[in-house]
Amino acid sequence: MSRRKTERLLNLVICLLSTRRPLSAEQIRFAVPGYDPVNDEAFQRMFERDKNELREIGIPIEVQKDPWEDDPGYRIVKQSYELPEITLEPDEAAVLGLAAQVWQRASLAEAAGGAMLKLKAGGVETDLAEGPLELRVDTRDAAFTPLWEAVRDRRAVTFHYRSAGSETVLKRVVEPWGVLSRRGRWYVVGHDRTRNGTRVFRLSRITGDVTPTGRPGSVEVPEDADLRALVAYGGDDPGPERTATVRVRPGTCQGLRHLAREVRPGADWDEADIVFTDPERLAGWLASLGPDAVVDGPPDAREAVIRRLKGALH
Repeated sequence: MSRRKTERLLNLVICLLSTRRPLSAEQIRFAVPGYDPVNDEAFQRMFERDKNELREIGIPIEVQKDPWEDDPGYRIVKQSYELPEITLEPDEAAVLGLAAQVWQRASLAEAAGGAMLKLKAGGVETDLAEGPLELRVDTRDAAFTPLWEAVRDRRAVTFHYRSAGSETVLKRVVEPWGVLSRRGRWYVVGHDRTRNGTRVFRLSRITGDVTPTGRPGSVEVPEDADLRALVAYGGDDPGPERTATVRVRPGTCQGLRHLAREVRPGADWDEADIVFTDPERLAGWLASLGPDAVVDGPPDAREAVIRRLKGALH
């Protein structure tokens, strides 16, 4: 939705909420910025679309006929528009708080923070400091926001993707059906036009930008599509086992040393062989060790760690 249209709809809602008596279409035309003051047909089409869209999202625009007026009037009754009192059970409030933390990590912090503030103002406590739930998902993948927006807008996207255990990056054109998390990783599920079939893509393997393509509303999600089942079946492809060579400072990285296949002591650095299947998963772990661990190879594992560290600087 364009900014101009959003402003016009918001102004229309404010106008119809503020009036004490129903307003005719002609009165609305000159009271609400954004409507064509000259072309009657263009105004009528736009006004009808705006009314329908507002009603579709639950805003009750009432039509009232004044016997002393020729044209019907429109208004929004505040009692019908305002939300009832919100009451949540402790477990429901905790889940909302957990969801807000997810959005805080997904570039939607402003919207999430505003929603939590409104709930607290209404007396709903969503603080998880003492709660039993723990956030285990990470939505800092750059592809998350554009894919989430594409799912919302039902619009196809293009991106470059690196399959598990491969250094080859290929362009994909995908009709996204949903973005969801499994075992701390995020995936997008949809129809891959490039492969002409249903596919699951891990967000951490998407390289570069995610670009919308085609018209909004053009993607149809099958009614029988079970996204969670698709991710469970095809989202955790481990790839072949490989070995990464990692230099570690003496006396550090005890967890890495414990999991290493072999550790060779050295003067300034020890050298460890780490078995892995997914370079992105390995990179997330090694990047957290900071300057105490340096990946020598293979190249895709080293590049994955470098990407992680560069991303942490932004």
